[in-house]
Amino acid sequence: MHITYYFSQVSPWSYLGHAKIGEIASRYDATIDYVPVTLSAVFPRTGGLPLPKRAPERQAYRMAELKRWPQLRGVPLNVEPRHFPTDDRPAARLVLTAKAQGHDIAQLSLAILRACWHEERDVGDLATLGEIATAFGLDGPALLEASEAETGQKRLDDACEQAITAGCFGAPWYDVDGEPFWGQDRLELVEKKLAGEL
Repeated sequence: MHITYYFSQVSPWSYLGHAKIGEIASRYDATIDYVPVTLSAVFPRTGGLPLPKRAPERQAYRMAELKRWPQLRGVPLNVEPRHFPTDDRPAARLVLTAKAQGHDIAQLSLAILRACWHEERDVGDLATLGEIATAFGLDGPALLEASEAETGQKRLDDACEQAITAGCFGAPWYDVDGEPFWGQDRLELVEKKLAGEL
């Protein structure tokens, strides 16, 4: 089976589920297409609101959930990182460019998510992104230069269009052979789908 996984490089929920979706897929020999998007393009067209514009009640519940899930997933997470909110577009462009060059982006994406939600680094900063890419053995400066060119933005625009066409309105979003699952708290259902129990 095949999973198309849409995610934001600054979403705590994407971070919480990122490693687990890989583990689940490997157990069932499912393939994953990792597709970073920017919620700044997805939300306006699908009825979503950026965090600062949400009602206080919704913001409070989000915080309650963020305090519950890290322990359940075994993922270290700072619920109020120093560099959040931050722009997810540079990281998405970088990762999509690495993908276009034939690199496996699963671990690169996880490193960027971890940098934001655990390491207190600003993943909206180009120098930080270059450092993360270089640490993975990639040519960080060259990758940044390519990702910040017009073609880098075009890749991101195309990824967002693909996500919206698939019905995506938030992150993470898992499309399992055409069936949608929204949120890392649906990963158990994704597993049941892969096991043929759903």
